[in-house]
Amino acid sequence: MLSRTADHLFWMSRYTERAENTARMLSVSYETSLLPQSAAEAQAGWQGLLSISELMPAYTQKHGEVTPARVLEFMVCDGDNPSSIFSCLRAARENARAVRGALTTEIWETQNQTWLELRRHLEDGELERDPGQFFEWVKYRSHLSRGVTLGTMLQDEAFHFLRLGTFLERSDNTARLLDVKFHAASKDFFGRASERNLESDFYHWSAVLRSVSAFEVYRKVYRDVITPDRVADLLVLRRDMPRSLHASMREVVDNLAAVANAQSAETQRRAGRLLSDLRYGRIDEILATGLHAFLTQFLDRVNELGTRISQDFLVLETD
Repeated sequence: MLSRTADHLFWMSRYTERAENTARMLSVSYETSLLPQSAAEAQAGWQGLLSISELMPAYTQKHGEVTPARVLEFMVCDGDNPSSIFSCLRAARENARAVRGALTTEIWETQNQTWLELRRHLEDGELERDPGQFFEWVKYRSHLSRGVTLGTMLQDEAFHFLRLGTFLERSDNTARLLDVKFHAASKDFFGRASERNLESDFYHWSAVLRSVSAFEVYRKVYRDVITPDRVADLLVLRRDMPRSLHASMREVVDNLAAVANAQSAETQRRAGRLLSDLRYGRIDEILATGLHAFLTQFLDRVNELGTRISQDFLVLETD
């Protein structure tokens, strides 16, 4: 396969997944902002979202004070923000258009229709009327894109580059989503919340689980009250949880093996080592050393993998 084609496929799937995960992070922040809390706590939640997404400087330069409405506009509609949902779905559509010959008609029509419908939703003011419903629509269109890919595409190298982009992006964004919630938590928070905060904590952790479609999964696996350490265990180490770091990295390793070439051995080794850390890790050990530190290191390693994949397989960006 031509490296340019692989590059477009890889980034088409990454941008689609990034739009979905941005919607998931915003959904968590929006739902938790509706809970009883002080103005300072609400402000810290939105600031944390921007910081974890590494967008605080860009936001501050453009909007100044952090407010929910401005954050939503910046993260959803702003075409100058490359990580906004608008920018991601536009980029996904443009990458799909560049390699229409490598896609089935159904995949192209799904990407194109998503972009056209997004513009109509934003022009009609759906985000302002019901942010939660808008985020559900973004997630649904991403699900549809993956389903059409699985159901219509030959499972050749093009398919594996699409899957590789999807799960590399998912591992990155799941880690960021977790960090949004856990970074501000005090060291004695895990398992020792006061009775006064139990109800509020339940809704906070429920929002996190629902944002990654894991609420019912949590109930099935643990059959007990929702606790932060178990949420972390489910979303970091559980192999059978579709959006966990473990499950995402397993897909990255498998799809890397399917497209391996003469110069990708070191990239495969590093991906395999990261997967091994998740496969044999224990959540109590991770929490003892600090979940934020673990997630930060994980994000650094995933970013390095993305760079190495570009060097091994894809077209390098030029200035």
